[in-house]
Amino acid sequence: MKSLFLCLLLLSGAACAWGEELFLQNGWTFNLYFENDLFSESDQDYTNGVKLSWVSPDLQSYVDDPRLPGWVRRANKRLTFFHKNADGLQRNLVISLGQSIYTPKDLNRTDVIKDDRPYAGWLYMGFGFHSKTEDQLDSVELNVGVVGPASFAHEAQDFVHELRGFEKFKGWDNQLSNEPGIAAVYEHKDKFMSMGSRGGFGADAITHFGGSLGNVATYLNLGFETRLGWNIPGDFGTSAIRPAGDNSAPGSRWDPRLSGKSAWGLHAFVSVDGRAVLHDIFLDGNTYKDSHSVDREPLVADAAAGVSLIYRRVKLSYAQIFRTREFRGQKHGHSYGSLSMSWVY
Repeated sequence: MKSLFLCLLLLSGAACAWGEELFLQNGWTFNLYFENDLFSESDQDYTNGVKLSWVSPDLQSYVDDPRLPGWVRRANKRLTFFHKNADGLQRNLVISLGQSIYTPKDLNRTDVIKDDRPYAGWLYMGFGFHSKTEDQLDSVELNVGVVGPASFAHEAQDFVHELRGFEKFKGWDNQLSNEPGIAAVYEHKDKFMSMGSRGGFGADAITHFGGSLGNVATYLNLGFETRLGWNIPGDFGTSAIRPAGDNSAPGSRWDPRLSGKSAWGLHAFVSVDGRAVLHDIFLDGNTYKDSHSVDREPLVADAAAGVSLIYRRVKLSYAQIFRTREFRGQKHGHSYGSLSMSWVY
């Protein structure tokens, strides 16, 4: 509305550009993710995930910018790594809340299924920082939460299954025990190729690498995403629910979501992510207590194909994700659907 008001008031293209710049500087991005393997007509392994996240507008300083709450600025004074000034460098604060649910294949068994993965849930809150230029993004994120009954995974799944008339899983008494969880994550993204004009048909490619350290997950990962379509946004791609995956905030001066009411875009994307897994609590079991566990595979890969639609300040995306086997004894890989909505407001 700021952009439209300024354009009508001053009736000049310069004023419109100024309004868009003001919006880019002050607009937050809200992301909503929903993932479920019912999109693939199955109900097992990583069976459901939901996540909400908020990405701040571009900030010049994590310490002095008045758009951040006071308690955040005070906390950031102790994070000296993020205070360095660099020409063209922008920063974002990311806050997220999510839940993930994991189940074995056989929903009727009440005993521990030794050759299948444990029942498990993960309820968490994340705090992250982005430092970015037009073509590069560095993300540092800390996720803290709980694994076990306190994650309310059992209750959440039962509620949804009852609501939709599905049969309930009967083995939740064997889920992992309550355990505080933590995962510190770093990821770097590089938009190394861009073809075509901004504001028309084009394509780009984005590489990424990083890792996670913690009792929830410890791994190293790398991968890429390529996009092809009309009015590709100036962000860093479309990710499923995973650490450092909140990439949908506008990442440059060019973005169809900031170009007026009639702006739209449509593009297809393909992505791959490979992980060398050193620890996964959802397969290795509880850290400090005896629990059900399976022998995990050391190398796991995800491949995704999907489409994104942009209209005004909303980006809607759907991807089908194919994951290789995660543990020994798993007969085949797993597939699930990932639906996401990103709104700049």
